[in-house]
Amino acid sequence: MTVLLLAGTAEARQVAQKLHQQNISAIATLSGATRHPKSLPIPVQIGGFGGADGFKQFISSQNIHAVLDATHPFAHNITDRTHRICHDISMPYALLLRQKWMSDKGDDWHHIACETQAQHLVSPDDIVFLATGRQHLDRFAALNKCRIFCRQIDPPGTDFPFENGNFVIGRPPFSIEEEMRLFKRLKVSVLVVKNAGGQASASKLVAARALGIKVIMIDRPKTPDAHKVETAQQAVDWITSL
Repeated sequence: MTVLLLAGTAEARQVAQKLHQQNISAIATLSGATRHPKSLPIPVQIGGFGGADGFKQFISSQNIHAVLDATHPFAHNITDRTHRICHDISMPYALLLRQKWMSDKGDDWHHIACETQAQHLVSPDDIVFLATGRQHLDRFAALNKCRIFCRQIDPPGTDFPFENGNFVIGRPPFSIEEEMRLFKRLKVSVLVVKNAGGQASASKLVAARALGIKVIMIDRPKTPDAHKVETAQQAVDWITSL
């Protein structure tokens, strides 16, 4: 059998490594959002499939027997579309969804459903750090009176879309100490994050707790009614059980 791994997360890299070690045939796909992604030990295709018909054709041409979706928890458009197509063609599908973050003692979290709601929790005097990526930066257009920093992996090809903002370039993972130094240097008072979960990127939340920084937490979108696993090992166990 050949497994199609929708990658782009640390868990996807772990799955790819385990599949390679167990000599399980697999192909990984990446969206192409990151210019220089970390290498994987299995064949990789970068970019989309050209819509639903292109996806079905790829599955057929590559003799795919199962699809493991290990994309980002907020890549809901990809997840919903993939699950729907797999359901339509009776293709085994599983979603690797790591546990979401939960607030702890000392946290100052404020939950919102989407980026545009952040404006109601930010004042003009705030210095806001967006750890949400650049894809939906336009949704923060209402934050036009405060100072904004947005972190992204690759250097931007264009200027910051708002006069009151700047990009901060950095490739994860970041240690707690690194995050604390950055937040102190920028004088951050509000941190905006998506509830992606995972230990590797939780350091910014620990740093915010230690520094007394308000956290605006964007809750996860709804996921399809599909088979779900939480770890790379559970994902591989599901694959080998097919």
